[in-house]
Amino acid sequence: MNELALKYGCNPNQKPSRIFMQDGKELPVEVLNGKPGYINFLDAFNSWQLVRELKAATGLPAAASFKHVSPAGAAVATELSDTLKKIYFVDDLELSPMASAYAMARGADRMSSYGDWVALSDTCDVQTAKLLQREVSDGIIAPGYTPEALEVLKTKRKGTYNVVKIDPDYVPAPIEHKDVFGVTFEQGRNELKIDEAMLMQNIVTENKALTEEAKRDLLIALITLKYTQSNSVCYAKGGQAIGVGAGQQSRIHCTRLAGNKADIWFLRQHPKVMNLPFVDNIRRPDRDNTIDVYISDDYEDVLADGVWEQFFKTKPEPLTKDEKKEWLATLSGVSLGSDAFFPFGDNIERAKRSGVEFVAQPGGSIRDDNVIDTCNKYGMTMCFTGIRLFHH
Repeated sequence: MNELALKYGCNPNQKPSRIFMQDGKELPVEVLNGKPGYINFLDAFNSWQLVRELKAATGLPAAASFKHVSPAGAAVATELSDTLKKIYFVDDLELSPMASAYAMARGADRMSSYGDWVALSDTCDVQTAKLLQREVSDGIIAPGYTPEALEVLKTKRKGTYNVVKIDPDYVPAPIEHKDVFGVTFEQGRNELKIDEAMLMQNIVTENKALTEEAKRDLLIALITLKYTQSNSVCYAKGGQAIGVGAGQQSRIHCTRLAGNKADIWFLRQHPKVMNLPFVDNIRRPDRDNTIDVYISDDYEDVLADGVWEQFFKTKPEPLTKDEKKEWLATLSGVSLGSDAFFPFGDNIERAKRSGVEFVAQPGGSIRDDNVIDTCNKYGMTMCFTGIRLFHH
């Protein structure tokens, strides 16, 4: 099949809609269940490229959680601590490596991952399918599915869950096209290979140390940025993206947005948050939203008397600003990637507040010296990759 009709395009008024191969070749995807739409396939093809490249760069199974053509999260399979299992709400599940990768990809930013599109680098097994079964998600793309996993996924959303299988050997044409306002754009595909050699070729700070964990996390950050709407910045730690700032016009706003998400990820590990007295059988989205409110500075205003009783058995004491500051001061070993150069040292100042110790960015700003000096002030290690990663 070289063409697949879709219900509509980005919006219901945008008809007709389809995906097809201009050269008459077969589509590299097969729909095993459901009826994916236009945005679903945009998420599917972008997220598949991301996890395929993560697997190639690290040798580990990789997963991504996509929303509106940018990753809410991405991760490779590493051993989850008991704390992470609890804050990702998977401590009651058996986790395969593939399931662990998805638990981290979705769990880092559960608010943004609500209703996500899932991508897996390897065959979807039944453990991953069972994890997905209880989450709000639009669909999944993977190179294969075990029979047991497919049966589980087919029960999701009353049988309408979108399941797409992609040919892992598919290689797209080297030139790609896109129509905008009736005008066709043409460019070479971004086939840039992101690997350790890129990180090691030009370390510009006084501190030249890059741990193996930092190398892995910087690769995760940079490959994630390759498929994130620009401008974009990504914080990574422990084999996963912990904060993605996408589509901002100002780079400092990207750095703040991603840093705030990284802070929330770490604050969710605070004992007060992990021991919140939720009512029995609270809906998963309600629990996630309530945690987000609890961590925020306006917790007591939002969860006023008559409101908190919907979510908690007893009203919890707030997490004070001093407690947050003290807890965040213990965050360390974070890696930071940027899809284009940092124009000012203020980005590094903000990154430092979220535990960043390792930075990878293209370099090339007229103020590179200021950015380098700011890194040196904090003993950070920074690599200039020389490569921009804009994605539109």
